[in-house]
Amino acid sequence: MNTQYKSVSKAIVATFCALVVLWSICCVALYGVMRRPPERFGQMMARVPEQVAFLVLPFETLWLHARAGTLQVGDSAPDFTLAKLDKSEHVQLSSFAAQGKPVVLIFGSYT
Repeated sequence: MNTQYKSVSKAIVATFCALVVLWSICCVALYGVMRRPPERFGQMMARVPEQVAFLVLPFETLWLHARAGTLQVGDSAPDFTLAKLDKSEHVQLSSFAAQGKPVVLIFGSYT
């Protein structure tokens, strides 16, 4: 009976180790996907079952680290170009800095 107990406990330990390795590989793969551009991330996540991504893997923690960025307090905002609301022309952030005008960026929804 002692031999049978050792065999079962070895099988349990091996299964547990295999699951830990599989979980780690999935976490690394998900982190890699999260670091891609939003369009590519969305395409790839559309194929992942929600239960796996949100319940089994540390989705929120990985997301916060993958999208943390490198800006610090006091750093200049990266330059970007956006279309005006009426789509008549594009505006570049650096053009305001060249004019010495202050710029306030507001991100959010007002619905």
